[in-house]
Amino acid sequence: MSPGDYGTKAVPTYVAAEAETTPLPKITVPEAPPPPSSGKGLGDLPMRVVYRVVATVAAVAVVGVAGTAVVLASRNSASQHTPGNVPGNTVAVAGGTAPAASPAVLSSSVPSAPPSPVAGVVPSAVPSAAPSGGVSGGPSGGPSSEPSAVASPSPSPATTAMDAALSDPRVPVLPASSKKLRKLPGKPAATRGLIKDRRSGVAFPRFAKVWKLAKASPFASRQVLPKVKGSAFRGLLVSCPVPIPVQDSLRDTAFLAARWTLNHHPSGATITWAASQPIRVGKQDGWLLGYHVHYTLKGKKRTSMAAIALVDVPLEKPALVFVTIPDTQKKHWRDINTVMSRIKAL
Repeated sequence: MSPGDYGTKAVPTYVAAEAETTPLPKITVPEAPPPPSSGKGLGDLPMRVVYRVVATVAAVAVVGVAGTAVVLASRNSASQHTPGNVPGNTVAVAGGTAPAASPAVLSSSVPSAPPSPVAGVVPSAVPSAAPSGGVSGGPSGGPSSEPSAVASPSPSPATTAMDAALSDPRVPVLPASSKKLRKLPGKPAATRGLIKDRRSGVAFPRFAKVWKLAKASPFASRQVLPKVKGSAFRGLLVSCPVPIPVQDSLRDTAFLAARWTLNHHPSGATITWAASQPIRVGKQDGWLLGYHVHYTLKGKKRTSMAAIALVDVPLEKPALVFVTIPDTQKKHWRDINTVMSRIKAL
């Protein structure tokens, strides 16, 4: 048997180990891929981005600190302006004093915009200014040294027309009792029908011959006597709705109307009463006043005889019939009786 030929005998293990073998192929196992990431890691970001993120976080922190400081300051300011911390401004209440609003609210200057409301703070009502030197009751019931903020009374209304008439020295108070108009001197003038004043709601005699119709404005109707030489005043008979404030009674309204007629007499004229009586015109109530009007004309004392009649017609205002005749035309004074006795309601 030649070397290397062993036939079918078993090969010893040491021989098998030394036998030449074919190298096995290298097997490589691939590594598992990393889990997917939603973004880049901090290490993958550029440094300028990191700096910007840090600066933004710092700015937000600064704003938060500043906002907290503002809120705390507002709360502190609101607590300082609560009524309990303001001395010297109290409102008198039953049994003691109640705090008033802060001096800032009571200041005469008004802010252009109200302050922002602070949670938990309710502004108190602003009381009316207290009168100078006023005091309010203290908690013990005695006077307080602090000024009261109770509202002062509202200003009184303007003086009424009646108050002005009663304080007018030119017009005396009406007599308490009625006094009828007496028959006046002179011869009554002829009449020709009636003047029908529909604007005022009355009719009265239209005189013929001496008396003349004249331009009515500003009255509803007008009749006049001829001019008197050396005088600007002459007999006048007019009608119109009563041109003064209507009072609760016809008597008071007539009183104001008589005062108003002084506008148609010389300056400085005064009145003395000759008659004051209720009248009946058809179914309507009325009031008649007769009076002398005294004045000075060119240094000479003069007197006119005058009368007015108010009729409570069913219109907005009572009707007024007014007649005045100066003493230079005294012979026509009886015409006053004619007018006053023949008024009719339309």
